Amino acid sequence: AFLGPPEVNISSCLNCINVTIKLPTSHLRKNEKIWSLLDIYGELDYGITLKTLDGEHKRPHKKITKEIFSTVIEELYPNRNYCVSVVVTASLNKNSISSAWKCITTDSVAQQDYYTVAIAGAVCFSLILAGALKCMHAGGYILPEKSLPRTLV
Repeated sequence: AFLGPPEVNISSCLNCINVTIKLPTSHLRKNEKIWSLLDIYGELDYGITLKTLDGEHKRPHKKITKEIFSTVIEELYPNRNYCVSVVVTASLNKNSISSAWKCITTDSVAQQDYYTVAIAGAVCFSLILAGALKCMHAGGYILPEKSLPRTLV
């Protein structure tokens, strides 16, 4: 029997990728309950391959303790495209199918700063505009409160 492919979802963070992995389902039943791969094999490992512009990088295999779990791939370059594929292996079964490649661009500081600057700029502009309108109103240029005296008409 082949293991996999696992279900993989990725999201970007600053200089990193958050990888959520869901183990493949097994079709083995015992007492009407579907057994998980952890029930069957006891011990499973997962391996992540990271694909970048300069090739594929296999990361060291780690033990699996839960059906659904997350891991973070850190120390990546910001604003770069990375692709991730995950494989699940068992010591008793070396027949594994890797997940399909999932690709994402890592976040950059500049992108987050841009939003902060845009919001701050909008607030400042609103305050300046409100101040200018208040001054014009006080000076009688817009919405004069009193009508002009009859002699000036």
